[in-house]
Amino acid sequence: MSAEAREHTGRRYAVQFHYALPDDAWAVELSEAVPAPAARAENPDADRHLPGAAFLVAFVPDEDPNAEPAVHIHSHDGHVVPYAITRWFMEQVADHVDRCGTAIPSWHDGGTRTPSTRTP
Repeated sequence: MSAEAREHTGRRYAVQFHYALPDDAWAVELSEAVPAPAARAENPDADRHLPGAAFLVAFVPDEDPNAEPAVHIHSHDGHVVPYAITRWFMEQVADHVDRCGTAIPSWHDGGTRTPSTRTP
C-alpha cells in the first residue's frame, strides 16, 4: 500500500492506494492522518502520521469493462472535507483512472484505445 499526505489549515490528510480484491478494483482512500505509534515515531525515517479511517473511497475497476469508477462516502459523523483536499483527492483518483483506463478502453475513452498490460 502506498500513501500520500497533505496538510491543510492545521489538519493532515492522507490518500492511500490499495487493491480491493473482492471488488476487482483499485481503492483510493481519503482519510484524516493520525499520529503514528510511538515505536514507529522513534525511527527518524518513518512517517510521523499514518492514514486513518477512510471517509471517501474511490473504486477504480481494472477487470470488468462494464464497471465504471465510483466514489463511496463513509462518514457517519458528518465529516466536512475542505474543497482543496477534495480537489486533491479527486486529482489522485483521476490519475489512477488514467493509469487503469489503459486496460479498459470502453469507459475511459470510448473504446478507441488498444488495451495494455500496464499496471497502476
